[in-house]
Amino acid sequence: MGFYKKMPKRLEGTIRLFDRGDFYSAYGVDAEYVATEVFKTQTVLKQMTSKKLQMTLPFLSLNRISAQSFLREALTARQLKIEIWESEGGKKAQSFVLAKTASPGNLQPVEDLLFASSDILTAPISMAIKLSVKEGLLYVGSAYCDASCRELGLSEFVDNDLFSNVESLIIQLGVKECLMPSNDKGTDHDLTKLKTLIERCGIVVTEVKPSDFNTKDIEQDLDRLLKDGAIKQSSEFNMKIAMSSASVLINYLGLMGDAANFSQFTLKNHDLSHYMKLDASALRALSLFPSPGEVGGSKNMSLYGLLNHCKTAQGQRLLAQWLKQPLMTLHEIHSRQNLVEWFMNEVELRGTMREQIMTKMPDLHRLSKRFQRGVANLEDVVRTYQACLNIPKLLELIRQTQESVMDDSLKLLIEETYIKPFEEFSGSLNMLIEMVESTIDLDELANHNYVIKPEFDDDLKAYRRKLEVIRDGLDDEHQAVGDDLGLDLGKKLHMERHQTYGYCFRVTKAEAKSVSNNKKYHELSTLKSGTYFRTSTLRDLGDEYKEVQTAYDKKQSSLVKEVVGIAATYCPVLESLDNVLAHVDVLMDFAYVSDKSANPFVKPEVLEKGTSDMTLSEARHPCLEVQDGVDFIANDVTLKRDESEFLIVTGPNMGGKSTYIRQIGIIALMAQIGCYVPCTKATVPVFDCILSRVGAGDSQIKGISTFMAEMLETATILKSATRDSLIIIDELGRGTSTYDGFGLAWAISEYIAVELRSFCVFASHFHELTALSNQQTHVKNLHVVAHVEQENDQEDVSLLYKVEPGISDKSFGINVAQMAGFPESVIKLAKRKADELEDLEGHEEKKQKFSDDDINTGVNLVKEFMQSFAESVQETNEREALMKTYEQYKERIQESRWASYVIDSL
Repeated sequence: MGFYKKMPKRLEGTIRLFDRGDFYSAYGVDAEYVATEVFKTQTVLKQMTSKKLQMTLPFLSLNRISAQSFLREALTARQLKIEIWESEGGKKAQSFVLAKTASPGNLQPVEDLLFASSDILTAPISMAIKLSVKEGLLYVGSAYCDASCRELGLSEFVDNDLFSNVESLIIQLGVKECLMPSNDKGTDHDLTKLKTLIERCGIVVTEVKPSDFNTKDIEQDLDRLLKDGAIKQSSEFNMKIAMSSASVLINYLGLMGDAANFSQFTLKNHDLSHYMKLDASALRALSLFPSPGEVGGSKNMSLYGLLNHCKTAQGQRLLAQWLKQPLMTLHEIHSRQNLVEWFMNEVELRGTMREQIMTKMPDLHRLSKRFQRGVANLEDVVRTYQACLNIPKLLELIRQTQESVMDDSLKLLIEETYIKPFEEFSGSLNMLIEMVESTIDLDELANHNYVIKPEFDDDLKAYRRKLEVIRDGLDDEHQAVGDDLGLDLGKKLHMERHQTYGYCFRVTKAEAKSVSNNKKYHELSTLKSGTYFRTSTLRDLGDEYKEVQTAYDKKQSSLVKEVVGIAATYCPVLESLDNVLAHVDVLMDFAYVSDKSANPFVKPEVLEKGTSDMTLSEARHPCLEVQDGVDFIANDVTLKRDESEFLIVTGPNMGGKSTYIRQIGIIALMAQIGCYVPCTKATVPVFDCILSRVGAGDSQIKGISTFMAEMLETATILKSATRDSLIIIDELGRGTSTYDGFGLAWAISEYIAVELRSFCVFASHFHELTALSNQQTHVKNLHVVAHVEQENDQEDVSLLYKVEPGISDKSFGINVAQMAGFPESVIKLAKRKADELEDLEGHEEKKQKFSDDDINTGVNLVKEFMQSFAESVQETNEREALMKTYEQYKERIQESRWASYVIDSL
């Protein structure tokens, strides 16, 4: 408790556990958190009290399996940082040292602890960002590290005041943690805005000293880390802001402290423009990935869940990466599409590769890292060997099928993408296969024993032969004692290898008399299971066996180390092989999902950006159409330059507006990752970004209201969109008053339609917004159809989910509330209030029908009428005065339309 009280202050969002050998323990607030998250109750907490320290400290213990499961969840799903403390001087020590630290972007220190029995499906990527203002422009320098691929990336660019490029970058890379300069005084408003943006994207922010962003040692650090070295010769060395970010990142991840990292990293200049830009709002709107912490439910609720039928861990990682990085290069998109089409047609090839080969492929990136870090064992060598054996089979299958391809360009594509790489891998890995077969006893794998063949080494062979001789001697002694005592071997007389005594005999209690008082036999102990004893010969043979076994194990260990060391030299080949296997896995996965869908997907025609319209025939939402009990209604989409660039979709609640606009974004993204799409026919241009404003909640962004979140997302759209962008907006302006909301919705729509000229689909309940089509010929109105039957003042509404040209003049919100089971009294009150509001708006409309002359004349007449009325009230009561005055002005009032309208309302 004294040590706990003196522990240094922790960073926010950090959990501390203490490694006690056989178990882990947690104390104080950590214990309370673990009790809630793991045991779901506080009753598991125990209390320790110290009168001397005047404190009480709650604590609990976790077995190693529960602790590993909790830590994995804390780091990957809950985005927490962890510290693991170990005791100094044994289990009962009262002083501890910080042994391991890890964070969502840096799992390396605990990777073997947490993922020993499972593959890592998402790469933990850390990033560091620094800002600099030059000549009035805001420059961003960033560095990121993908530890799974041993890749360092740099990016330097100019950004706007909303940091939309930064948001696109962290989405493209799938960043888990971001380092940035601390802003303790809060004077740097750019850093404050940047931190807010990063947290809004659900990324852990770690603040470091601004002085740590320097390039003091970066040159020598990169020279040691990179495969090629000589960083000064590369163009990236001139990216000084990014280089200072790289320096912070290298220190934070401790890359220089692990010699296994030296000469292993590659340096990449990440070009934002190479991939479609996506922001956090688009990720949510298009449901690309499961929501954080989502438990239960169908995996098909997200696009990743729908598409993910990959057979390998590396394939699943690559699929996640591709979804965040849709391609912008038409040639690359067409190459992926053509390979998917080939796998679609070659059903037998696809089935054999997926079920017989890809299922046997381990995560070679993870195995390579174990080899490089020196923690690999003989089992890892065997797993690598088994993967290598399948490469010739894979190559032969592809080569045989390729020969029947008639299209020369496709044949060449298969040759370059798969056949040549697999031929090189097969040739390079032949020696690894031969080495394993000559050194490892493969016959023992059936018994789950990973050992070196005795025949491989003369000393090992001699030890093995000696062990066999001793074993024969043990069996002979067993037989001799059995004959002497007249006991059946294995039934009444057992020979065992005891943990304390080594080789010994055991007889049951009933037979113990035959051993007692016999000088030839030395009794060792008597337990419930019987009496243990041995002879002098057995003792000598046991000691000799132990001595030879120790020498044998020592020799085995040295040979295993040598074999693992040789296998480690193949890491570069294994990592390259892993990349190609992942590529095969994902494209076969696209073909499998497209082919097996109840309503098959089609190959979209993808054309250069800015040169094509977007037309979709019978488009469907891929995630919704596979839900149980859903009979999906397909709809056409036409976004055509100068004719229908901007679509305004109105219609009833629950009518399908949101589904319609979101499926357009999903189909565009699927086309640009090379996948088939859920349509009967599709033509899609390359979009530079998909921007969305769809449903925000103030719980998603700390300290920011729903409406403010909506405005931030919309501001990003207005500042980021180009003519080649796709914009999806759903119900803009709901978070404020009706008039303010409509005013904003109109102004934003007009700006997009007139200034940006992006393709845009806007779903709204502001029916007045449809008037924009009267001003702009390229704005078109659509509505979702609902069938209404009127009977005795009751409306029966049937939602048809069909999108057709034209305007919907009603939202049917009260009808939807009725369908949801609202009490009848609430429904009646809602209808009455809605009618009153419509009447009020109707009067306002009437007022707008009067001319200015009518109004001016009428105003003067009404003033005169009211003055006369005021004088009459002094002589009689109000009603009589009103009627008397009206009789005097009746003819003049009837001649003035505006005055009649006002006086009648009195």
